[in-house]
Amino acid sequence: MSTHKAGGKASQHVSPAGKRLGAKVSDGEKVVKGQILIRQRGTKFSKGAGVKEGRDHTLYSILDGNVKVSRKIGKQIMSVISK
Repeated sequence: MSTHKAGGKASQHVSPAGKRLGAKVSDGEKVVKGQILIRQRGTKFSKGAGVKEGRDHTLYSILDGNVKVSRKIGKQIMSVISK
């Protein structure tokens, strides 16, 4: 005789893996060409100088330099300034 009730479908449910979204570097950090700056859904951060946007809205560097995060008309912008 069982001591626990069968859970059914709810107990068999496994949640999907996290997608590891978010900022990978912060303001002032050094980056190299091709390095991912932020992984995002939608455009929470917009691209600035020295940055390109991937098809899944990932921002990545196209230059070696330092990251600069600024605001322009209420929008956050990520740029890479080469030294």
